[in-house]
Amino acid sequence: MIVVGLNLWVVMSTRDRIASSPLTCESREVGIVFGTSHGLVGGGRNPHYQARLDTAAQLYRLHRVSNLLLSGDNRTRYYNEPMTMWRDLRDRNVPQQFMTLDYAGFSTFDTLVRAHKVFGVDQAVLVTQPWHLPRALFIADVLGLDAVGCPAVSERRPAGLRLMLREWLARAATVGDLYLWGRKPRFLGPAERLPTPVLPRARGQPARRRAAMPVW
Repeated sequence: MIVVGLNLWVVMSTRDRIASSPLTCESREVGIVFGTSHGLVGGGRNPHYQARLDTAAQLYRLHRVSNLLLSGDNRTRYYNEPMTMWRDLRDRNVPQQFMTLDYAGFSTFDTLVRAHKVFGVDQAVLVTQPWHLPRALFIADVLGLDAVGCPAVSERRPAGLRLMLREWLARAATVGDLYLWGRKPRFLGPAERLPTPVLPRARGQPARRRAAMPVW
């Protein structure tokens, strides 16, 4: 019952900021693209990865973002999510000057903390699957990051029962991370600057009351 209650809190508090499709996503200066493996364990390309990159490229073409922050895991020299995303987005005709790589996005939490504290992001479009967006937006709220969700729909591979169960547990754990256990990012590092924005700051956005930000 506790897990169910925490999930309802996360989903209900964020659902009004998740667009129905990339065509209806709001404009923000930065689009944050969450890393994931580009391949499947059994072979073949990961459709969740493909959907995130397709959505990010579409946001660029629609002029909904100024920069794409590609954040993912770079655990070894042979596994580099940000570089793989950068290379594949170039193949989708996104110029490299509009992309910034974050090599320490080891988790959703780390990606958002670093986006806000290291890269100075105040407003962002979060690009990931619809089932992942509530947790990402919930974290962004607590951090004081003004974010909206742009769904990357994986049409060929919908979320299965095992994946949804994992996400339900992750949402409940996230509440504990933010309000009980004082989780800190694995690696923070010095501040870095994003390229100069080419889009005006989104206007007409009503101010929202935010949750208290935990102290690290």
